[in-house]
Amino acid sequence: MATPATDPQTAGFWRPVTGGGIALVALGAALWGTDPLFRQGLALTVPTPALVLVEHLLPTLILVPFVVRGLRRAARTFGPKEWIALLVLGCGSSALATLLFTQAFTYGNPTTPVLLQQVQPLFAVAGARMLLGERLHRRFGLFLVAGLIGAYLIAFPNPGSVEVQGLAPALLALAAAALWGTGTVLGRRLGAVLPFAELTALRLLFGLLAVTAVAIPTGSIAALGSLTPKDVLALVLLALVPGLLSLLVYYRGLSSTPAAAATIAELAFPLTTVIVNYLAFHAVLSPTQWIGMVLLAGTVTVMGTVRARGASIGVEPVRPPIPIREPARGA
Repeated sequence: MATPATDPQTAGFWRPVTGGGIALVALGAALWGTDPLFRQGLALTVPTPALVLVEHLLPTLILVPFVVRGLRRAARTFGPKEWIALLVLGCGSSALATLLFTQAFTYGNPTTPVLLQQVQPLFAVAGARMLLGERLHRRFGLFLVAGLIGAYLIAFPNPGSVEVQGLAPALLALAAAALWGTGTVLGRRLGAVLPFAELTALRLLFGLLAVTAVAIPTGSIAALGSLTPKDVLALVLLALVPGLLSLLVYYRGLSSTPAAAATIAELAFPLTTVIVNYLAFHAVLSPTQWIGMVLLAGTVTVMGTVRARGASIGVEPVRPPIPIREPARGA
């Protein structure tokens, strides 16, 4: 995605920074952290394809004007490579990634799938190197090792004893993170042709078409007819709060916040996740998971600030549910 943050070469490391901008970035990240509050209960009662279908449908309907504008612009400017990139972005990085992410919640652990999304910058870096030819920072190997260690400690409360039951949700969450990280790179490429709002709308549209193709044959849509009013409210809030609203708030703040400050403000995401899961689900991190969270969050923060100083390492901020976020990562 094209980085909307202020150019560090002209703005410096911390300037210009406004308190309001940083607050909005932190608020947007905190809203992402509320995702388990809505998704966890739904994932255990609603078929995954049906849940993800509504997640894509509601924002797509809201963004219909941008869908129409984006399709017209794409028809005029896209070549075969751009259409393929958009197809992969919508079907893979939006639909499939959210399906995998939601499926990870069916194992009853609301914390691990969300916290593991912090590894997205590692996948974005690898994708930027392979697909965009970006140069890696000489210390990226250290970032990678530290990030992987942090992810491992988060995934398994008892890192010395890995059980199959704990391995499955971790692998699902990591696969989602890999797809979202790839989407970051593809979004950056398409962002050179499409404005952010139009690209987001088309990504959701293609994701909606893909998940519909899964939901109809599996009969998942029928389950939506038996939802309780409480489930309907949770589903709407899931699509609009940690989804669309968080995106709008984040980008509004990012417009006046340099990448370095934004990266640190994004620490509100894992902190909110831990607090929400403790209050709502009584989920408590083990000591090693706390170490892993601090290690992974610290690694991502250092990577972000290094890039903000001008090093080209392809680092992009963390990305959570409804895969339309991708802030300083390229929209």
